This record gives sequence, structure tokens and C-alpha cells, in this order.
Amino acid sequence: MMSQSDGAPLKVGVLFSRTGVTAVVERTQLNAVHLAVDEINAAGGVLGRPVEIVEYDLESSPKVAEARARDLLETDGVRLIFGCYMSSTRKAALPVVEKYRGLLFYPTLYEGFEFSSNCIYSGAAPNQNIVPLARYLMREYGNEFYLVGSNYIYPYETNRIMRDFITAFGGKVHEERYIPLRPSEDELRTVVTDIARFPGSTIISTIVGDGTTGFYRECRRAGFDPATMPIGSLTTGEAEVAAMGAEAAEGHITSAPYFQTLDTVENARFRDAYQALHGAAAPISACTEAAYMQVHLFARAAEQAGSTEPGAIKRALPACPFKAPQGMVSVDAENNHTYLWPRIGRVDSSGRFAILEDSKAAVRPDPYLINPAEEDWSRRASHG
Repeated sequence: MMSQSDGAPLKVGVLFSRTGVTAVVERTQLNAVHLAVDEINAAGGVLGRPVEIVEYDLESSPKVAEARARDLLETDGVRLIFGCYMSSTRKAALPVVEKYRGLLFYPTLYEGFEFSSNCIYSGAAPNQNIVPLARYLMREYGNEFYLVGSNYIYPYETNRIMRDFITAFGGKVHEERYIPLRPSEDELRTVVTDIARFPGSTIISTIVGDGTTGFYRECRRAGFDPATMPIGSLTTGEAEVAAMGAEAAEGHITSAPYFQTLDTVENARFRDAYQALHGAAAPISACTEAAYMQVHLFARAAEQAGSTEPGAIKRALPACPFKAPQGMVSVDAENNHTYLWPRIGRVDSSGRFAILEDSKAAVRPDPYLINPAEEDWSRRASHG
């Protein structure tokens, strides 16, 4: 039984990309899991057992994700896994987790329209970031849009939702383009040249990883003014801004449940602990924070259940809220997604996100967008 309190280490799997196109953000998620595990072990572990990490590099590859998940569950004797960033890697790993009745904690925003009894989704669901971003951009910048993303499942599905929302509320999408995960300068320049055909349009980017840097720099080079042609994104966080530099990022907008600049006691503690390990300039994004807080959710649920069995943890999770850096979070008992705090941030001249709007309460996850127009977070506070 995994619930024994004999002091034997509790092995958990960790699957993030230390190399590959999305390593810039996944390395921060890996760091956050290590920090959370260190904190839990310093407080006595889980049910008296120290947590021991068994980790593999996903290399930003779905094939590797499937193979490494199998290694963890078949060979390493792990039943609990924290990891994956790209939806393609989650979808590759999840059938293996389901086969072996494990539990995957997935700490990344995603396209929604999915449920697995073997997955806990702690990143933003569509109603917690896509809908707030579309609503904010339409109100502040008008109804004309250009959608651009990386060529894989998450951008396709996210842009489908974005297009549906925009057109349902009277907006117009001029074009929808996709570029490779590792775009060349010519491929980036081609899409930016095409965007220039629609001056004044708001750009919505679901480009991920290394391509983000080049795209923002090309938009700046093309003379797009963020005051009238901003890039609105779900995937551009602090790690990507640090990689591209403040000059390329300034004035552009991101929708996320967490920003490094958030002023809470819990965030100050988290930020200080993280940067003490990785440097004062180490970027921390919503994906980093989700990776961190989901480990604490797991530990609380295991203590509540008196067991480290995946099924027992899943059943206990809804009754085990955690005061995370973003605010109090908890897992919804019906859909395994997490109550989060939607926010809108804009990059300032120093490369930091100024929070423009935030919710005053955690928003229930609605991964199937049953109520897409619902003003779940209309009780927002404006920060100008």
C-alpha cells in the first residue's frame, strides 16, 4: 500500500522539457516542482514520507512524453506524475497514465474540452483566460483581429474558441495563420508582412516557445504600435518576455491567472524562495506558479485522505484548498479542473507585467464553455 507511513520515500514522476522548443518555460515549471517538494519535505514530507522526484526530459516531443510516462509507470513504480506543457505531450502521456491508473497533474493553460479521471488540470481553462482576453481586447481595441499560432493542437483549438467568441459578439477575424514550432526568420517575416495588410487589427498570438521571441521582435521591427495594434496572448509569460527583451514586449497584453508582479503575501514568499534558488532575475510565469501550487494541493489531499493512492488523492482534492501565490485555489469535484483568478496584464518598459484587471474571486473552471458569455469575473478591480 502506498499509504504506509514507514518513512520510505514516496516517489513521484516529473515530466518537463529541459531541452527543446518549449524548454524556456518548462524549465521554470521543473524548478517550481522542486521548490514545492523541498518545502513539503522540510515540513515533514507526506504522511511522514519524504517525497522523492524521478524526472525525465520530454525534449518538447510527444513521442518522448509517451515513452517517459511509460518508464515512470512500468519501470520506476510511480503512480503520481507532475508535468507536461504542450497539449500534444499531455495527450501522448495521458493514455499511458490511464492504463496504469496513475494520476497526472497538468500545470498548463490549455484548450479545454477534455476530461480524464486520471488528470488534474491546474492551468487555466478557456473561460479563465480565453474569454477574458477576447472580452478585454474587444472593449479596448475594437473588433478586428488577426490570429496567429504555432502549428499544433493547442493553437488550433484555442483559435477556434477565440474565433467563435469574437464573431458571436460582432467582431471580425481577418486571417488565421500557423507557423512551425521552430519558425525561420523568413516564415516569421512572411506572417508579419501579411498582418500589415490589416492596420489597426489586434493580433492574438498562440505561438509557443522559441518562436515567440522572433515573432514579437518582427512585429516591433515592422513598426506595429502596441497602442493601436497590440499582441494579445495566452502563452506569452515572464519567461518569454525575458527571452525577447522589454523593447520587443512593451505594451503587449497577456491573460493569465498569475503574474510575477502580483502583490500578495503568498506571492512575495514564493517569489523570494524561487529567486533565492535561481537568481533575482529568474522569470516566474503562470505556468511556473501552477506547477508549484499543484504539488501543494497534492500534499494536502494525501494528508486529508491518509493515503497516497491516486484514487484517494483525487477524491480528497476538492476539500483541500490551498492559498497559492495567485489566491485561494481548489479543484472542482465535477471536472478535475481548478478554480483560478483571471487577470489581464500589460508589459511595461522594464519588462514587467502591470496588472490592468483582476478578479475579486476565484472563477469556477468551465472547460466545455457551457456558459461562455457568463460574466464570471465581472467583479474585477481595474488597475488602469
